[in-house]
Amino acid sequence: MENTNPFHYEGELSWCPGCGDFQILKSVEKALTSLNKKPSEVVLVSGIGQAAKLPHYMKANGFNGLHGRALPPAFGIKSFNRNLTVLVTTGDGDCYGEGGNHLIHAIRRNIDITVIVHNNQVYGLTKGQASPTSEVGMVTKTQPFGVVSLPFNPIAFAIAMDTPFVARSYSKEIDFTSELIKQGIETKGFALIDILQPCVSFNKINTYQWYSQRAYKLDNNYDPTNRVKAFEKSLEWGDKIPIGVIYRS
Repeated sequence: MENTNPFHYEGELSWCPGCGDFQILKSVEKALTSLNKKPSEVVLVSGIGQAAKLPHYMKANGFNGLHGRALPPAFGIKSFNRNLTVLVTTGDGDCYGEGGNHLIHAIRRNIDITVIVHNNQVYGLTKGQASPTSEVGMVTKTQPFGVVSLPFNPIAFAIAMDTPFVARSYSKEIDFTSELIKQGIETKGFALIDILQPCVSFNKINTYQWYSQRAYKLDNNYDPTNRVKAFEKSLEWGDKIPIGVIYRS
């Protein structure tokens, strides 16, 4: 039977069994395939972390950079050849922590790239330290008495920066996530897609069960061009977490 997914990689993947990264990988493949993209037309750029391994597991052009430094080479690649579809696959620590400064200016310059953040609220590659999005009170190896800093809110931040496309998804929702990635790619300008991704090894709070009980899809009556309403949605967290296109400028 002919393989209809030209991006599929047959080799071994080193993520933990049950990791949400597997689901995000499927969503990226599905989005690119549905857009009839060819591997030669796509560049996957990453920094360091579990999310940064994704370009290794797809048949496409790839660039693996330094920790927190995925956006500068992505900017350079897109500037050199604007016909390429450039995707950045990064984690919450890689993008919102050490890469935060680059994120600010990439949005400000409105580079036409799609940034897919695997947000598992922990540093997975280094075995479980708190990340910028970790919940207050979360106990880790380096925060034995619990996280005391408020978590970074990437959705509210991106709306404040008037980012052209801001979305949130949940990795278990593969088809839904794929559609958001597709819309992000089709957006002319910077697109940020924050994907809530359970880490089965090091985050015992934000589990599949936890997200499945809280994540809800925005209905068709929601207007993502209403910036005030988008801010309100960006602040929803806890018992209810909205997923979908939160904001379009």
